[in-house]
Amino acid sequence: MQRFYVDVIQGRGSYYDLGYLAGEKLAASPLYHVHQKRRSKSMRSYSIHFPQVKQYFHKYAPVMWEEFEGMADALKWTMYDVIHEYSGFQLDDVNSGCSAMMNNGFFARNYDFHPKTYEGRLLLWQPDHGYASIGISGRMAGRIDGMNEKGLVIGFHFVNRRRAEDGFTCSIIARLILDTCATTEEAIDLLNEMPHRHSFNYSLYDASLQSAVVEASPRCVHVHYNAVSCANHFISEKLHDENRYHTLESKDRLRTLQHYARIPHTAADAYTFFNDPSYGIFKKKYGSWSGTLHTTVYEPKSLQVLVGIGEKARPIPLDFKRWLEGARLPVTRILGEIDSNELFVHM
Repeated sequence: MQRFYVDVIQGRGSYYDLGYLAGEKLAASPLYHVHQKRRSKSMRSYSIHFPQVKQYFHKYAPVMWEEFEGMADALKWTMYDVIHEYSGFQLDDVNSGCSAMMNNGFFARNYDFHPKTYEGRLLLWQPDHGYASIGISGRMAGRIDGMNEKGLVIGFHFVNRRRAEDGFTCSIIARLILDTCATTEEAIDLLNEMPHRHSFNYSLYDASLQSAVVEASPRCVHVHYNAVSCANHFISEKLHDENRYHTLESKDRLRTLQHYARIPHTAADAYTFFNDPSYGIFKKKYGSWSGTLHTTVYEPKSLQVLVGIGEKARPIPLDFKRWLEGARLPVTRILGEIDSNELFVHM
């Protein structure tokens, strides 16, 4: 078993302040050298049309541009470099797994990916305008999953990279939803409007307990209302051709998720279903880019969160509601372990 950790980073202030803090934290971590090394590869892999990306952010989340300016100042990078690397526009993310269950007042989620991609950062942000949120970061400015102050929760689930088009990637889309949407319906409207780079499912749950799974590709968006679970394939006929060729494992996992969704449970039960491998949701295929790295359970009505890192981890309760009222969480780092020798680069 290999031990690893997630740092808990808390910040309040302007978007520029939050971006500067994020840049400072990155520059002081081992992850910074990995990102610097990645720059030469990403510059060769894709380019961006800077004015177009700026126009999109000014349309969907104008204040986030200030966050990128703060990042650029902290890292001493040009704005072009920061936008190219962290804006999530025209970027190819690698395949990932992920499962979610939205029922009985809880949103439970596993994030499945490769350890070397993991940033190991749980962020609590309270901007001076826009919604505060709690969530695990992806590509610095993005979120892997999270919940905002209105109780809206989002997670994403990889489906396909085939036939990519210009658009935003999953982690930035999740961040834009958390910053600007209060309800599942508002999130659906934004997911219908914005351009998508790849094919992903987006699982949603809000404080009114309205759930949905949004199937989004660069060419089409389809909504399943009142969904109770989500895996890694599209189920609507109109998007069938967007799936990968091999979806058997995802379909089997979806049936398992639907089974547990029918069982009345508490937040602790939901966490156990997802974090204990014996229940069939937790995945260990780390070398194949689909091993579970963290488990989160969000309660949109009470704004409570359970977080566990790795396998059979003791869940850490986080009171997001109390944090929003001005309290500071006493937790600065969450520890866990996985049954793998694959390296984490953020430590």
